[in-house]
Amino acid sequence: MQQTLKTLMLTAGLLASPLVAANTDVQTEALYQEHCASCHGNDRLGGMGPALLPENLARLKKDQAEEAILKGRPATQMPAFSDILNVESVSSLAEYIYQPPAKEPVWGKSEITNSHLLPHPAGSLPDKPAYEADMMNLFLVVEIGDHHVTLLDGDSMEPIHRFASRYALHGGPKFSPDGRYVYFGSRDGWITKYDLYNLKVVAEVRAGINMRNIAVSADGDHVMAANYLPHTLVLFDAKNLDLLEILPVENEAGESSRVSAVYAAPPRNSFIAALKDIPEVWEITIENDRANVRRMQTDTWLDDFFFDPGYKHLIGAARDGKHGLVIDMDTGKTIANLPLPGMPHLGSGITWDYQGTRVMATPHFRTAAVSIIDMDTWKVIKTLETAGPGFFMRSHENSRYAWVDVFFGPNKDKVHVIDKQTLEIVKTLQPAPGKVAAHVEFDRYGKKLLLSIWDEDGAVIVYNADTLEEEKRIPMNKPSGKYNVWNKINYEEGTSH
Repeated sequence: MQQTLKTLMLTAGLLASPLVAANTDVQTEALYQEHCASCHGNDRLGGMGPALLPENLARLKKDQAEEAILKGRPATQMPAFSDILNVESVSSLAEYIYQPPAKEPVWGKSEITNSHLLPHPAGSLPDKPAYEADMMNLFLVVEIGDHHVTLLDGDSMEPIHRFASRYALHGGPKFSPDGRYVYFGSRDGWITKYDLYNLKVVAEVRAGINMRNIAVSADGDHVMAANYLPHTLVLFDAKNLDLLEILPVENEAGESSRVSAVYAAPPRNSFIAALKDIPEVWEITIENDRANVRRMQTDTWLDDFFFDPGYKHLIGAARDGKHGLVIDMDTGKTIANLPLPGMPHLGSGITWDYQGTRVMATPHFRTAAVSIIDMDTWKVIKTLETAGPGFFMRSHENSRYAWVDVFFGPNKDKVHVIDKQTLEIVKTLQPAPGKVAAHVEFDRYGKKLLLSIWDEDGAVIVYNADTLEEEKRIPMNKPSGKYNVWNKINYEEGTSH
């Protein structure tokens, strides 16, 4: 469970206790307070260890939680407790952490400001890189196997540095406009600002209890966090991650909503928020460090967004998983309805020029297909069958190929290569039979690319983007996302934004 009960029992004294049983809710609460609270908080909101609340444990099954308590987890501080707690106690604790707390958790101004860490205030570190590399061709590789990030030289394809991250990074790192700083967001609500010149964490703050992602404004002055718990958007000064404003996310009737995601819209100098529980899209502009919200009503709930290159149109995935809506960002009106077969992963969509028009393409979580859409007519021009439902799709302006994985299903060890002009699959690779192959990212020039073998005994594979031949394997611990500085800060058409 990857540190999810991170140190359920680093509290001393318990090692000498007999096997402990829990028969009632009161006893289970006592067990939690004695064994878990020192790391995960008296209120289960997290501390040294992550929060233990249903929302934070959504991707972990109860039997997996029980196994982690009994056996511990390798490469984490989570030890085995099979000689301390009996099976009944473990089952009771697992059941307990999946129940909502008696009182609704609070994470407001005082909690945020008290969490603020500032080891290296702005201006206190040298303004020149401490190593030699093309700073625009660096990759950050998130290794979820043991919660680390590897900084990779995109020219030599050699690791420069490896550092620990917060638990369960989510939503992809975001960069300052000059590429010097990278901002990570974790599911537990932590925002970490990291200096790529000096290889140091410079600031951290916890924006919420369960956070979806973060965005950095086009000018680099502000960071905004999107929370599931509490139902807030939180604005920070990017310099030192000082809190500026907390925005309760509610409609005019006072009904609140989780925030699915927040995005920066550089040409508009704004943030765009996707709301989980109310049919609205929010555009947020910042003036004098204060947020102004513009509400756009939608016909249904939208979970995932994609934008055209000029950020004139927003494409949202409808909750029913069968269609998408196109919204004119200037008028706020829905102008098209896209038939899409099975919960598109629009956040992984890409665009390119095809026969004189701009097209976008997206994989689907539930259907073995890639949808290709004309962005002038908003018509699906092709539905390309794949070997399974996909998660990530990537390309580069300088490459003729788009790559898509088939992350879900029996063929998850395969990845397709699509010719962007014929709209056909021209090659299917199986780089590590039996292991998940996922998530491509190109270098800044579009000449090479990285593909993950999503396994604890995994690797990042370097491919030649033209010949599609493998050049190198770099061993890593369950590498997931890979992010190139140039592509991210320049909003390269073939990568996620």
